[in-house]
Amino acid sequence: MSDAYDYYMSHAIMAVRKARAMPSSPWKRKQRTVARVYHLLAKESAYAPNVHHLNDFRAAKRLQRQIDGLP
Repeated sequence: MSDAYDYYMSHAIMAVRKARAMPSSPWKRKQRTVARVYHLLAKESAYAPNVHHLNDFRAAKRLQRQIDGLP
């Protein structure tokens, strides 16, 4: 396993835990989507380097910041 796998998987786990703690709302669905993106990135990074997925990661981080209420 690579460091990228561990990095993405830790983000996925944190995102899932955060989603579970949230009440039912559209934000919870968005948080679950963020967790799914991180999980897919982790699965792909386990097989090959995924430098071409940096835009996906950045989009997930942007959505995560939006959910958190940060600029």
